[in-house]
Amino acid sequence: MHPVSALRIDVWSDIVCPWCYIGKRRLESALGRFEHADEVEVHWHSFQLDPSHPRGERRPVFETLARKTGAPLAQVRGMTAQVTELAAAEGLTYHLEHAVSVNTIDAHRLNHLAETHGLGAAMHERLLRAHLCEGETVDDADTLVRLGTEVGVPGEEIRRMLDGDDGGDGDDGGDTYAKAVQADFDEGRRYGASGVPYFVLDRAYAVSGAQPADTFLSALRTAHANGDRAAR
Repeated sequence: MHPVSALRIDVWSDIVCPWCYIGKRRLESALGRFEHADEVEVHWHSFQLDPSHPRGERRPVFETLARKTGAPLAQVRGMTAQVTELAAAEGLTYHLEHAVSVNTIDAHRLNHLAETHGLGAAMHERLLRAHLCEGETVDDADTLVRLGTEVGVPGEEIRRMLDGDDGGDGDDGGDTYAKAVQADFDEGRRYGASGVPYFVLDRAYAVSGAQPADTFLSALRTAHANGDRAAR
């Protein structure tokens, strides 16, 4: 008998992306119905919806969307209301009227730090909820320390990481995690991720967007059937 190999799911996501949280919940719903869910490993990867957003610049999400789309604020509110309704159907309570647009690089660095403690998935969940549901400012150092310690990441490690020199070639924590984030960006491009959420099953089957749970379930079954991972 050979051990059963895991069905790997790689997910590219940004913690300020409302569709990413919806997609996460729909994947989780599919896994709840998947016959081989105990064989699945989910790995979260960094992606930035707007890497050009200046670090340290903060503005209301509605204002950011109005600038990007050229739509009046009333229309932006209508668009986000539809997303909020879809989120509610997945058990999520969005308050996008309180959300703050920021550069997410430090939040992604925190995700990678959390992953070294086996807390990457919990950290990603906490950051999504903080931005989309609670109106937290997720580029603020004190906020990131608080959110990280909530899930069990040592606060002193978070401070050390945030104080690190991203641009250097040294071995300090900040540079290490910045490189890990960049590696995620590069890998995502190789898999064809031009937007998020983006899911790759068994390094072979891509699912783009927050698809319905039934679509995820079908993809899981296909990947499992074609992966030849049954114990022999």
